[in-house]
Amino acid sequence: MPTLLAFGDSNTHGTAPFRDERISQRFDAQTRWPTLALRTLGPNWTLVEEGLPGRTTALPDPVMGTHMDGREGLKIALASHGPIDWLTIMLGTNDVKARFGATPATIVAGIAALVDIAMQADMQDRHRGFKILLICPPVAIEAGLLADEFIGCEAKSRALAPLLASYATARGLHFLNAGDHITASPSDGIHFEPDSHATLAGAVAAAIS
Repeated sequence: MPTLLAFGDSNTHGTAPFRDERISQRFDAQTRWPTLALRTLGPNWTLVEEGLPGRTTALPDPVMGTHMDGREGLKIALASHGPIDWLTIMLGTNDVKARFGATPATIVAGIAALVDIAMQADMQDRHRGFKILLICPPVAIEAGLLADEFIGCEAKSRALAPLLASYATARGLHFLNAGDHITASPSDGIHFEPDSHATLAGAVAAAIS
């Protein structure tokens, strides 16, 4: 049975948009994009959900903790599960928080570090080889309850897609620009509404089927 490992942040976890207060709520399995993608792929597929709210590509978070650095998380995920056939990586949204001061190039470098981890010969051998789909998140906007954390985020996140697409081509990886299909919720400028989860699930399933 082919297995998909979905690695990402709160939007892979299924965190609902913040509306009236900063209380984190998770969409159920009937709403989250990884589980919906699994349903589209068919009954022969299995899924590993590895979404951590606050996760960055490769930046320890001075507020949320060093474990938000995606590099260690990916090593643990790949060592804990498998064999897998596909790895999706959708990260970069948290990297555009004002406190990191990360440039688009820095964020793509963080993705490159994750790809290097995944493509190590011993890791590929452990899983008997797997394919990678890089998913660029939709543009983050300064809106709602999270606007103060994401000052200046839009310009940086808007620059990610072309840079990440070029990197994916250079490394021979699959690429999907989520922003071609969905937008972030205006409630907090970051998270996805249920209809966007469904749309993204279809796009991911089409990209890896």
